[in-house]
Amino acid sequence: MEIIQGILIIALAFWMVLDQQGFVITTWFPAIIGMIAGIIMGDVPTAMIIAGTFQLMALGVANIGGSSVPNYGLATLVGIYVAIRTTHDVSHAKAIALAVGVPVGMLGIQLDVLGKLLNSYVSHAAQKALNQGKFKKMERIFWLGPLIFGLTTALPTALCVLFGDKLVRLILDFVPKWFTDGLSIAGSMLPVVGIALLLQFMPVKKYLTMLLIGFVVSAYFKLPILGIAILGFAFAYYYFTQNIKKAPATAGATEAISEGDDFDE
Repeated sequence: MEIIQGILIIALAFWMVLDQQGFVITTWFPAIIGMIAGIIMGDVPTAMIIAGTFQLMALGVANIGGSSVPNYGLATLVGIYVAIRTTHDVSHAKAIALAVGVPVGMLGIQLDVLGKLLNSYVSHAAQKALNQGKFKKMERIFWLGPLIFGLTTALPTALCVLFGDKLVRLILDFVPKWFTDGLSIAGSMLPVVGIALLLQFMPVKKYLTMLLIGFVVSAYFKLPILGIAILGFAFAYYYFTQNIKKAPATAGATEAISEGDDFDE
């Protein structure tokens, strides 16, 4: 069973970067990757706690304009695999996932850059084959692109699958307890940081009332997240319908002003 789990985790690592570059079905969002990895490892609750931590770290981070960012999907996948194999304690598992996953996610920046550099040579080789009229050769060369991108995540995952839990156990024997406890505390603080980053990109001043309502019903009335989402949808629908009703009147006023300007001239 462990061998099958390892193969599926490596296959998921290979697929997620291809999907992100093309189909965008699962993507490499930690929350989605974490759910699939949890199903593979047979411990969805622990996997989702780890994935949620990495998802909050990934908020506001995007590889815009071809830039390279930490691969938090890879960090989530590796962290979940090693943590569940190492321990069944949730808080300890989160600390292990952060200790292993964050460095691997940062390594993903370098691997992503390397993959893009190698693919630039692939595109030039394909262009050369096109100029020579060798279309079959061009198609074969293009298959190297997805292979390179897939290996940028599959190779580090394979190394962690082969040596990860043994290596982590060896490291944890030498790492003091205060260090792993510190990682657990840092992991608990990450949601605050992630939400703060998210609020920077949202029109908080314009919709401060909605933000306060959401906080009150969550903190004081203990309303579940699904209930808050439904409440938010209700407010959004009301706001949308009210603006739709105002739109014709605004358009008519604008036309009247324009006609008045023309008449005055």
